[in-house]
Amino acid sequence: MHPFNLIFISAMYENGGNTTHRMLDGHPELFVYPFESQVGTGFNNDYLASYVPIRYRWPEFPMNSEPGADYEAFWDEELKTYLRAPSRSKFKDCGLVMDESKRKARFAEIVAEVGRTRAGLVQAFFRSTFDTWENVNRTGRERFHVGYNPVQVLDTEKILSDFPNGHVIHVVRNPYSGYADQFRRPFPPPLGRYGHTWAYCQMLALTYREKYKGHFHIVRFEDLVSDRRGTVTTLLNALGLEFSEKCMVPSFNGVELKQIKPWGTIRTATPEENFATANELSAQDKAGISELTVVARKLLGYSRFIETGTVDPIAF
Repeated sequence: MHPFNLIFISAMYENGGNTTHRMLDGHPELFVYPFESQVGTGFNNDYLASYVPIRYRWPEFPMNSEPGADYEAFWDEELKTYLRAPSRSKFKDCGLVMDESKRKARFAEIVAEVGRTRAGLVQAFFRSTFDTWENVNRTGRERFHVGYNPVQVLDTEKILSDFPNGHVIHVVRNPYSGYADQFRRPFPPPLGRYGHTWAYCQMLALTYREKYKGHFHIVRFEDLVSDRRGTVTTLLNALGLEFSEKCMVPSFNGVELKQIKPWGTIRTATPEENFATANELSAQDKAGISELTVVARKLLGYSRFIETGTVDPIAF
């Protein structure tokens, strides 16, 4: 067995994180978490606490606890809902087979093996999932576990402190399409909150790309949909992974998905859909998003997107 290591995917809401997550799903060297990982706990209360829900933060734990309580502390709503009340899960037809009592027991065994540190608890969270997923598609070549949370970029410092040989992938999409896709959710955020959060996330991503060279990677959604093979090949090379045709299509447990829903609101991931989605916004909303995101948009090549649907070349 390879030493445990982690690749974590981040993206602003509706920026293509689910798409990228599902495209890595079939790679023979990866154990890819089935849904959003939602590793956050209720013990994080730092200055960024108001930015995103606690389920999308890196976990914190009390000094004194025991593995059963630690297991329950992980938010992990999507998988726990599927296991505990499958009829209420949006993934009820996905076919995953797992006994949660075995997962929880395996979690405790791994914590006893590796130690009760934050990194140890995160390791136990991922390993126990794949050790007890009865019908997971295994190749025997897996070297990394892969997680995904929206806006996880906020905690890059903690992730790469816990797993210094790991990687963070941050997916960025033009803010117009991302904001428009929010209206497919029941409670879309106000324009100001979305625009400010998008801009802050991208500025952090650009900063961390410089600070953690070789371990922090930016993937632009527009490049992924216009040049899938080239973009995926570049990303896999940066991660030290071989190219795999399996990464040319989104999948779940190695089975191709015809559309990414219900994993996310982006359905078919094409340039045409992306531009059409941006143009669902009113002229007033477009102007508001433009104003709030102007600096990060220019740095990421989105200066002309809302007029032309094209992006400027930029080296990632």
